[in-house]
Amino acid sequence: MIIDDLKNNKNRVYNKMNKHKYKRSRQRERILNLLRNTDTHPTASWIYDEIKKDFTNLSMGTVYRNINILVDQNLIQKIEAGSSFDRFDANVSTHYHFICRECGSIDDLQMDVFEDLNTELSKLTNYQAERHRLDFYGRCPSCN
Repeated sequence: MIIDDLKNNKNRVYNKMNKHKYKRSRQRERILNLLRNTDTHPTASWIYDEIKKDFTNLSMGTVYRNINILVDQNLIQKIEAGSSFDRFDANVSTHYHFICRECGSIDDLQMDVFEDLNTELSKLTNYQAERHRLDFYGRCPSCN
C-alpha cells in the first residue's frame, strides 16, 4: 500500500513536471542570448559573471535553474567534458566538438555530420536513434 502510494505520488510529480509551462524570464532570455553570441562553450560560473552586471540580485541558483530549463526546452545543450564543470552550447543542431585535454577548450568542428550513424544503429540493433553526439578528445593546435 505504501509503495503504491509512493509510486502514484512520483508519477503525479513527473506528470506535473512534463506539463509545466515556464513563465517568461528576463534572466533566462539574457542567458540564451549570451550563449547564442559566444562560441566558447562557457561554464555556469562564466554565465553568472557576465549577466550579474545586468541583474544585481542574481544568484548562482537562479543561473543553474534557468540553464536547466533551457536544456529541458532543447534551446541549449549541456556538454559534459569530463572536467569538474559542465559547459553549455546554444547550437543544438547535430555537430561535433573537439575537447582539449590540456587546456580544456571546446571547439565546434566544421565537418559533415555522419547522419548514416543513426540509420546504421537502427539496422544493427532494435534502437531508433533520433540524433547522436560525438566528441573528440586530445590536444588542440595551441597545446600541440
